[in-house]
Formats: sequence, C-alpha cells, structure tokens
Amino acid sequence: MVLPIFGYGYPLLKKRSVNIDKNYPDLKILIRDMYETMYNASGVGLAAPQIGKGIRLFIIDTSAFDNEEFELNSGFKTKSVKKTFINPEIINESGDLKLFEEGCLSIPNIRESINRKSEIKIKYQDENFNIHQDSFDGIVARVIQHEYDHLEGVLFTDKISPFKKKLIKGKLKNIMTGKVPVDYVMNFFKNQS
Repeated sequence: MVLPIFGYGYPLLKKRSVNIDKNYPDLKILIRDMYETMYNASGVGLAAPQIGKGIRLFIIDTSAFDNEEFELNSGFKTKSVKKTFINPEIINESGDLKLFEEGCLSIPNIRESINRKSEIKIKYQDENFNIHQDSFDGIVARVIQHEYDHLEGVLFTDKISPFKKKLIKGKLKNIMTGKVPVDYVMNFFKNQS
C-alpha cells in the first residue's frame, strides 16, 4: 500500500527517532509499504519519519543510479544496494568530503549541493533483526547518510548556508502549506489542526 509522505514542516521530521524491537506491530507490512511508497515516488531512500513513524528504520534502493551517464556526470562508481536498516548507528564517516546535489521526497522540487564524507561504516539490524556492520562508499554512503539524518531529525536543508536557506524560504513555506506540485501522495503540515 502506498503511504502518504509527510512534507516539510511536520514536527516529527525534526525529532530524533526511537529504536524498535522485533515486537513492533506489523513491521514486515510497514517495510513492504515503505518500499512501495518509495518506488511510487521515484525515490532511492525513505525513512520512517517521512511516513509519520518516529522509529529508527529506513530503506534504500540505489539501482536508479546504475548507469554510465550518472557515473560520468557525478564521478561516483555505482553498485546497487537494496537494503533495510533498523536501529542503525553510523560508527564512522571517513574519506573525502564530496559536494553533490541532493533532494528529498519530503521537500519536493528543491535540490541543493550538500557536502558529505565519501565513506561510512554502519551497524544496523535487518528486517529479521540480525545484526550487521558494513562499510559503504560513494553514492550508497550518501543515500544512507541522508536517510540516517532523517532518524536524527536532520533534513538536508539544515546543511545549507543561511544565505541559500533564505533563498529557498518561500519554496519551503509553499511545501508547508501544500502549494507544491507533486505526483505522489503527501501529507502537508497545513492540513493538521
């Protein structure tokens, strides 16, 4: 089932999420619905706070970046990763800082260049609560860092300069009030009492 994605301005998007355990109700259904929602919105990652759940869960599928043109234009070598991350903890960020334009399903039609480290090491649980510790680099590391930020209550717009934030202030306000064209289902902050 496709779930509505919560837009910029929802207080939950600015709160740190909580860990869950294997008793979390209907977790497999939630994960399935998150993948369906992400694909419906043509995303490469989706964090639980973006669908109104304040839990430490995100999913990624970077296969959209698997083409030679992307590699040539971005400088990233690509290798698809489709994975579910539960209760993740980034242990280390290393490598060079790399500037790359990011967007977010909760902040439609805004893209900004963000600096991120090129390599990460992350500890997490999969959908069966098996513990993993893996290293990722390139575009996969970036997508993971972006989704992980959601669990920390951080949006990519929090990482831009005050000047750039001032330039997009009107666009952010439009997102909060639902005055933005999107081709997927969204919940906007203005609709809440």
